[in-house]
Amino acid sequence: MAYRKTPAEIRRLEAARDHLVVRATEVVAEVGWAQASVTAVADAAGIAAGSVYQHFSSKSALAVEVFRRAAQREVDVLGEVLEGDGDPAGRLRRGVEVFARRALENHGLAYALLAAPAEPAVGAERLAFRRRYRALFASVIDEGVAAGLLPDQDAEITAAALTGAVGEVLVYPLSTSAAH
Repeated sequence: MAYRKTPAEIRRLEAARDHLVVRATEVVAEVGWAQASVTAVADAAGIAAGSVYQHFSSKSALAVEVFRRAAQREVDVLGEVLEGDGDPAGRLRRGVEVFARRALENHGLAYALLAAPAEPAVGAERLAFRRRYRALFASVIDEGVAAGLLPDQDAEITAAALTGAVGEVLVYPLSTSAAH
C-alpha cells in the first residue's frame, strides 16, 4: 500500500510552503532577484537551505511562484478598479493612478516585478502577466469605444501601449529607490 499524506500533513506542508513564499517575496523586495539566493530565503524563513527543495524543485521554481503570487495580487487590484463603477475613461485613469501609487509605495517589489534582472522563467512570467494587464485595459477601452465615450481605436493596441507606458515610466523611479 502506497503512503498517503494525511490531511493534517498536507495542511502543514502547504502552510510551510506559503511561509517560504512570503519570506522569499520579502527577500526579493529587499535585495532583488539576483541576490535572493536559496540560502538568503531559507535564512529569512528560519529553515535550512536544503529544506527549500522539499517545496520547490529549484531556485527558479521558487522565483516563479514568488512572481506569480505577487503579480497576481497586482492584477487583482487593477481588475477591481477597472471593473468598478464609473465611466471607462475615469476607470482607466484610476487604474493607472492605483497601479503607479502601489508600485511607488512598494518600490523594491514593484521593481522586481516590472524590470529587475531575473531568471528567464521569471521573464516569461512577466510577459504572461503583461498580457493580463493589457487584457484588463483593452476591455475597458472597448467598453468606452462602444459607448461613444472614447474615440474609435484598436483597443488591443492602445491597451498594449498603455501597459508598456505605465510600466516603463515607473522603471526609473523604482530603480533608483530600489537601489537605496
